[in-house]
Parts: sequence; C-alpha cells; structure tokens
Amino acid sequence: MTDALGSIDMPDAEDETREKKARKGGKRGKKGPLGRLALFYRQIIAELRKVVWPTRNQLTTYTTVVIVFVVIMIGLVTVIDFGFEKAIKFVFG
Repeated sequence: MTDALGSIDMPDAEDETREKKARKGGKRGKKGPLGRLALFYRQIIAELRKVVWPTRNQLTTYTTVVIVFVVIMIGLVTVIDFGFEKAIKFVFG
C-alpha cells in the first residue's frame, strides 16, 4: 500500500537519514592534526567566554566558607580519631 508521499514500508524520513549518514568527515575530517588542535583551543576559548565569573566579593566569601568547612571537618575527624584511639586502648590494653 502507498500513500501520496511514498511507501508505508519505506517512509521518506528514513531515506533522508540514510543519505546523511553516508557522508563522512566534513570540516573536521579534512583538517590535519594541527588544524584539529587549533579548533580544539578555539572551542576552549569560546566556552571560557560563556562562563559567569564570580566577583571579588563572591570569591572571598566562597573561599572563606570552604576554609571554615575544611577546618571544621579536620576538627571533627581529629576528635573521632582521638575517641577511637582511646576506645581501642581501653579494649585492648
């Protein structure tokens, strides 16, 4: 059975995707290793331009929060380690 656009068994959309898949390379396939490396670095620069960088005030706040959190975690681990040490010495002499 067919309709106005083509066969039901082979829709037109599948024909177009097969033609597109057959094409290989494109712009990236024709460049040498140095061209691909230059393209890679251009893409890195383009992505870095999209980054929303923090202000100096935000950076100071974030850094302070991280340092305080790390100091608290070091203290917590130290206390737990000291407690385990005392418990092990109590149990095993």
